[in-house]
Amino acid sequence: MRSILNQHSKVDFSQFLFFLILIGLLSTFILSPILQVLYVAFTQDGSITLFHFLSFFQRALFREAFLNSLFAGVMVVIFSSLIALPLVFFSVRYDFKGKVMIQTLGILPLVMPPFVGAIAMQLILGRNGVVNLLFRRWFDFTIPFMDGLIGVIIVQTLHYFPFILLNASASLANIDLSLEEAGQSLGTHGFRLLQKITLPLMMPGYVAGALLVFIKSIDDLGTPLLLNYTNMLAPQAYIRITNIGVEDKAGYVISVILVALSLISLWSLMRYLRLSEYATLQRGATGVSISKSIGSLKLWLVVGFCTVILLVSLSPHIGILILSFAKFWSFSLLPKSYTLSHYAEIFLETPYMIWNTLIFSLLAAGIDVILGAFIAFLLIRGKIVGKGILDLIATLPLAIPGVVLATGYLRMFHAVDLPIINKPLTETWIILVIAYATRRLPYTLRSCYASMQQIHESLEEAALNLGANRRRTFIKITFPLMIKGLIAGGVISFITSSVELSSTMMLVPTKELAPLSYGIYLYMQSATGRGPGACLGVVVIVLVAVGTYIVNKLLSSGSESFFRL
Repeated sequence: MRSILNQHSKVDFSQFLFFLILIGLLSTFILSPILQVLYVAFTQDGSITLFHFLSFFQRALFREAFLNSLFAGVMVVIFSSLIALPLVFFSVRYDFKGKVMIQTLGILPLVMPPFVGAIAMQLILGRNGVVNLLFRRWFDFTIPFMDGLIGVIIVQTLHYFPFILLNASASLANIDLSLEEAGQSLGTHGFRLLQKITLPLMMPGYVAGALLVFIKSIDDLGTPLLLNYTNMLAPQAYIRITNIGVEDKAGYVISVILVALSLISLWSLMRYLRLSEYATLQRGATGVSISKSIGSLKLWLVVGFCTVILLVSLSPHIGILILSFAKFWSFSLLPKSYTLSHYAEIFLETPYMIWNTLIFSLLAAGIDVILGAFIAFLLIRGKIVGKGILDLIATLPLAIPGVVLATGYLRMFHAVDLPIINKPLTETWIILVIAYATRRLPYTLRSCYASMQQIHESLEEAALNLGANRRRTFIKITFPLMIKGLIAGGVISFITSSVELSSTMMLVPTKELAPLSYGIYLYMQSATGRGPGACLGVVVIVLVAVGTYIVNKLLSSGSESFFRL
């Protein structure tokens, strides 16, 4: 009996030690940078003040940037809903050939980073793009699709609408059809049935997707910068910190506002979902709605609508692929000549960008897998008071824009020299790995947590009863059973880190240490660099597509588990 008690006390002590180490790491690289930003924004000469916020809103430029970000976020949600919701109803409620292809193609826009899509959309909808060339030829006028804030909204809409598609599809598929049948038997049909029964029941998924789209929109830095529209919050924070310096108060105020908008959005989601009951008594094993067959005329209308929507949403992919092979593409519907020289340039002259991306992203993914596994184990198996705090801090980067975290790192580590190389941490590639690992930790943690939840504790207890110690039990039982979730979480971290631009642009030390995302931004600053920049964009798309395929193969629940909020 005494040996058993000693074993449990030893286990509790080791868990507590791991808990303290993890709290220390997460506090250093997640909580402290955020607190640094808050401290600078709310203090003046050591005293708490709101002076910096009052000064911020007194300046017309900042007021306009604030309103532009809110307006863009709301409009992106509205237009994304107009695209996604019809696709949701058609793909879930109707059964027709090509349905699976529509569902698959609807997710593809997420494979392309939004800042890469911005390049392609300029070629298609810009002043001298394909569409305006046709308008000029046929009707003798052009439409400024990509000018200013409108261009940002278009690009973000075409990239982020799948978040609503995935979340709303999952909610609609889980609605019990008997509820709609009951409404029909009481005389409710058509739009009234949709308004009174169907839409309210699918609201949790739709609202989650819509708020995720809103947060992603206001957090996006690369799209406005590549479209040369900087009068938004994220670009203004980047400009203030990088051009004026880490002592500029306005950059910190903008960072606090971005965090507040994200947290308010998440709080609104939780508050909204508590107002009503959304649970249904489902029939059968899963409660999945039964698809209806449709007639020939309606079939053509449905397929035609879906085809048009998907062609528009996938046009950036087509445009960036064509540009990567084009010798020159301007003032013409299609390039007049093609070449492989752009690919030769990026593989011969700038291969370090590809290698940097692979190294930084793989290191970040490895760190996330290790941290995610330990945190998930403590959250599920740990007997420690306060482990919820660990979960809260580890999940916090979901609501923290990359610009904000990077600003905190610049504030904290720009004067901290590493012992061996005698350089500040922010002048080394290590800061990029830390930023990537921190930003993507919540994704990996959720994957590891879900995998750990599926391992019944009785399996570990059986091994302990047969004489195995805790370490051997973990190696022989727990780790093999959760390996799929660990790999999936690592791949998720890798593919999302490979397209990270917000924190990269603020933290990249030198051009030689630049990853692909920053390389694309540099190339696109000149007309001669558009071809090589497009090639780098294709490389990024391939990396993300391969990673997404691996995740979908590993996770039996499909891609929804990756992209859903």
